[in-house]
Amino acid sequence: MQRYFTEERKEDVCFLNEEDSYHLQVVMRKKEEDLVEVVHKDKLYIGKIEKTGKKTKIRILEEKETEEDTYHVSIAQALIKDKKMDFVLQKATELGVEEIIPLKTIRSVVKIEQKAEKKIERYQKIVKEASSQSKRVKIPIVREIMSIEELVKLDYDVKIICSVNEMSTSIKKVLDNIKISDRILFVVGAEGGFEDKEESYLVENGFQRVTLGKNVLRTETAPLYILSVVSYKFMR
Repeated sequence: MQRYFTEERKEDVCFLNEEDSYHLQVVMRKKEEDLVEVVHKDKLYIGKIEKTGKKTKIRILEEKETEEDTYHVSIAQALIKDKKMDFVLQKATELGVEEIIPLKTIRSVVKIEQKAEKKIERYQKIVKEASSQSKRVKIPIVREIMSIEELVKLDYDVKIICSVNEMSTSIKKVLDNIKISDRILFVVGAEGGFEDKEESYLVENGFQRVTLGKNVLRTETAPLYILSVVSYKFMR
């Protein structure tokens, strides 16, 4: 059953926005009286389509119980080219990321200061679609683009920088000491990783150097590896 997110609800009726209404009618070929899943404020419902149009009207029939992963992982991803960033956003959402922070670094090849707002809107759209496809109840948050200096001011229980430095601790050892209730931030660099001064600055501000293994992963592969390992650790 197709799942949609909505922010507009009045009693037992909710409405899809124009984009989702178009997808429901044209792509999925849903009609009046068909059933769909609807998520409103992190709660999942079964609904019946009452009226199609630019803002599809759905009558809520019942609430469904849900069980979503309860670990809290954020990824600060260095800005990379659009196709790779889209891939990270989509797959990280499927793998349970709670929050994604686009990060400006020295080696970031993408400079988007003048169109940052539109980029974030696009990123948020991608994670919303991926949340629907992967049957999530919560849509990950995409935060504003940050610098490393802004990033270190954020509050997390565990802060980790993915590194190839020989002094790095293995991700396994770090995760062995992490609780499911901990709020964890992983920082992933662009192609070529971080400049030495960036990595040193992060370490000086409470980040742990962690290696993801002997093989050097591409920047778009690292977040997926991280989330897979975390998911495995906390899997019920």
